[in-house]
Amino acid sequence: MTDTISLLVQELAEIQPPTPDLVEPADPINNQVDFTSLVDSLVDKGWFVAEGYLPTDLCLRLFNELKNLRQESELKAAGVGRGKEHLLAESIRGDSIHWLDGQTQVQQEYLALMRELKDYLNRELFLGLFEYESHYAFYPPGAFYKKHVDAFRGRSNRVVTTVLYLNPKWEAPHAGQMRIYDPESGAPLMDVAPRLGTLVCFLSEVLPHEVLKTHHDRASIAGWFRVNTSINGLVDPAL
Repeated sequence: MTDTISLLVQELAEIQPPTPDLVEPADPINNQVDFTSLVDSLVDKGWFVAEGYLPTDLCLRLFNELKNLRQESELKAAGVGRGKEHLLAESIRGDSIHWLDGQTQVQQEYLALMRELKDYLNRELFLGLFEYESHYAFYPPGAFYKKHVDAFRGRSNRVVTTVLYLNPKWEAPHAGQMRIYDPESGAPLMDVAPRLGTLVCFLSEVLPHEVLKTHHDRASIAGWFRVNTSINGLVDPAL
């Protein structure tokens, strides 16, 4: 598996030039996290899990914004597929979502930190990550998301996926863990508890994963770093 993942990272580095930076980017904000180990894990395994990655106060404010959006009926049922292939399928996924547009202070703070992570990954791995799109996701009790990958190789410009959990009082009986699978054997590798502040990051084309059925309200932000697939000088926007 390591050879396959390392080859994909190498291919991306060869195809996509690193995003230019006028100023050398700083290391990501949390100096309690060993970022070298996280990058090594992303290359070797295709994923990493960082508990307490973002400040608790920021995560709680994001959680409260999502709660307010729910109360204002601003969440929409999530579907599968994109563009003309998009459809609602509760037998596959049961969450509701709201796309982040950066129009609130708390969203701006979160997106700024994701830009720092993008710059760091580009600097270390030369992935050419260009843009970031993300949405809130809310799973009511009984909801799940069946095993899937976030992008099919060669058919998407989503390269790296992030999931930030926003559940301040998660306990084991609540369930709703993310189950990560070995991309070659299909065997389960790890169940990630959706605790407040935990960030999961993985290669979008590589890692099969699912959201196990939750028994309690479950909140998160899912996001994707994308490469630029512009044509004739026209920038491909986030969808």
